[in-house]
Amino acid sequence: MTDHAFLAAKDLARMIRRKETGCEELLNHFLARVEKHNPKLNAIIATDIPRAKKRAREADAALARGEVWGPLHGVPMTVKESNDMAGLPTTWGVPANRNSIAKTDGLAVTRWLNAGVTLFGKTNVPYLLADSQSWNEIYGCTNNPWDETRTPGGSSGGASAALAAGLTGIEMGSDIASSIRNPAHYCGLFGHKPTWGICPPRGHAVGGALRQTDISVIGPLARSARDIALGLDIIAGPDEIDGVGYRLKLPPARRKTLRNLRVGFIFDDANAPVDEEYKSMLIKLADFLRKQKAIVHDNARPDFDFGDAARLFSVMLRAATSGRSADEVYRRNVEEVSRLDPKDDSLSARALRGATISHRDWLQLDEKRTMMRWKWHEYFKNYDVLLCPVMCTPAFPHDHRPSYERTSTINGKIYPAMMETFWAGYTGLPLLPASTAPIGFTKSGLPAGVQIVAAQYEDRTALRVARLLEKEYQAFTPPPRYA
Repeated sequence: MTDHAFLAAKDLARMIRRKETGCEELLNHFLARVEKHNPKLNAIIATDIPRAKKRAREADAALARGEVWGPLHGVPMTVKESNDMAGLPTTWGVPANRNSIAKTDGLAVTRWLNAGVTLFGKTNVPYLLADSQSWNEIYGCTNNPWDETRTPGGSSGGASAALAAGLTGIEMGSDIASSIRNPAHYCGLFGHKPTWGICPPRGHAVGGALRQTDISVIGPLARSARDIALGLDIIAGPDEIDGVGYRLKLPPARRKTLRNLRVGFIFDDANAPVDEEYKSMLIKLADFLRKQKAIVHDNARPDFDFGDAARLFSVMLRAATSGRSADEVYRRNVEEVSRLDPKDDSLSARALRGATISHRDWLQLDEKRTMMRWKWHEYFKNYDVLLCPVMCTPAFPHDHRPSYERTSTINGKIYPAMMETFWAGYTGLPLLPASTAPIGFTKSGLPAGVQIVAAQYEDRTALRVARLLEKEYQAFTPPPRYA
């Protein structure tokens, strides 16, 4: 029988409410798995066991009195290291921040606690969250439980490895360039990148910054689509500075079943070619949807040039993260930009221009983005969701060189590794919601997922399709060595 550590968080909560297990008992079960399996994965890199056990005992006592704290009462949970959790370090993988201990819980962490979870630790990230793998000089490298020689993704890689290996009940990541989506894809999980702005990230920022970074969001990762839908409900809604004036009311899912679901499907793109085996899995999914009487249109794209969108994302992504740069790094980037050939349109050149962009130039780019957002708005009048790749390939072998020095081999050809951010920016740039759901395994046993994109604020439509695929096509499967 599969270990109940692999159950959905909602099912674990149900077990607790039915007295089939206790909160402290369940926590101890996860901690035993962490002790056994985490050394070879290095997914969970900081813990506060005394705080967690005290919390679990209090949860048991509350339940004995008939009190239920929330929908995840007593469920053990970890959070991505970049989220503030009182008493534990928040370093973002930066060595200079090694001794940076959070004094308070971040807003989203508080909301998870209000939902009843038992927080017991934090999971690994790359340096400044800026990679599709999870390695840094403080905590080292996190491995993929499906193949320890490969990455579990990044920047929420520790979170995805811990979930897939059954070391935690549910997780919270963040995403600016697929940092929720690619770990879910690489580890066979469900993840949700919310519509930008609906989940306030206070307590998830370098140096305690309060402003929400452009494009960047926080969101849930889990072993079930039910859990990511619940996770969104837990963390969504305005912070108190905005809540005085507005309330969040997301529309319901457009469809309850796959029948008559209007699907635009994109399998590949010249800007970021997709591995043929992975693409065949996406085509197989499209065939399945047709058999379920969904209305599937291949190569259904919004009306703008995808190459322009890719260039725009490359620049605006680095503009968004430029505020993290130290003064000396910014000055060096300015000098390097001054030496660039005006015709240089390489990924590294775009990044440099984005990292040093003037406010006037950013506003002009934002106008171009807004025009694309209106094109997406028109697109979703004809389609309920867009389904497309998450990345170009399944999980890749560990490679700790800087991302701009790495390459990806796709269908026998070598490409810059950073090219794969195309599939992140495709939906991240226009601030759209996107769920990731597993769709199967390669011949070598690596999981793969699909990106489910919906219109702005229509998160529940993307989440509903993820749930339908979970029920009717592919659910989470535990990695054999950890089951």
